[in-house]
Amino acid sequence: MLGSFAEAEDAVQETWLRLNRTGVDGIENLGGWLTTVTARICLNMLRTRETRREEPLDTGTRTGTGDGVRIPDPVVSDPSGIDPEQQVLLADSVGLALLVVLESLSPAERVAFVLHDMFAVPFDEIAPLIERTSAATRQLASRARRRVQGQAPSPDPDPIRQREVVDAFFAASRDGAFDALVAVLHPDVVLRSDGGPERAGQTVVLNGAHTVASQAATYRRMAPFVRPALINGAAGAVVAANGIPLSVMAFTVSDGLIVAIDVIVDPDRLRTLDLSAALG
Repeated sequence: MLGSFAEAEDAVQETWLRLNRTGVDGIENLGGWLTTVTARICLNMLRTRETRREEPLDTGTRTGTGDGVRIPDPVVSDPSGIDPEQQVLLADSVGLALLVVLESLSPAERVAFVLHDMFAVPFDEIAPLIERTSAATRQLASRARRRVQGQAPSPDPDPIRQREVVDAFFAASRDGAFDALVAVLHPDVVLRSDGGPERAGQTVVLNGAHTVASQAATYRRMAPFVRPALINGAAGAVVAANGIPLSVMAFTVSDGLIVAIDVIVDPDRLRTLDLSAALG
């Protein structure tokens, strides 16, 4: 809902405090109560972002600087040694590309879509939260769904195939093989790089296989420092030199081609992320 570990922890803590104040005796459906209260808290937090005039993520179609680009916090896991229970959890993970698109939705759209499409909450129960009618809530969720489906393609379910494609990307980058790099990229691939608010030159949105492949020289310099990782359950990488993280790279692979690359290069953000699973 929030795309931020810190804000998610705040929302859970606030829900817990409200439950302690209310008590469980008068609550007939505890699960429903928790979902409703947590959703309302998240909605207020999202609206506060808008009040502060924080720009939503620009998922536009241009090439060049992407003002306001912010990649949500990623979940980084070790690609080896995942037990069956963890595999099930990772399979249900929300991909980073989907979270990126959610950042572009209005607070009401985001709440309606997440609660209905991801948690199967009926529209009649969502409507009072966002102060809409049930019909209007259904329209909000439908509009959000169209945007998500149009901008966040479903990744290939096979993690081994995903890794093969990502490995081919880095191999082509390392060798400076432009044609091989283009071959693993979807013609309309989108690369989003979040350099943070203080580093406008590293905050970009690039579109198209040839445009993204033209950055091969940059990828080539990073190749020796690439460490495979699972990013929100999908094949990705942490780039680190001498134990210092330089970037987190999340790939969305669909039909054997890379359709999206989401990169965090903001050193301030990287210092706050738990990258121990990849760095060892």
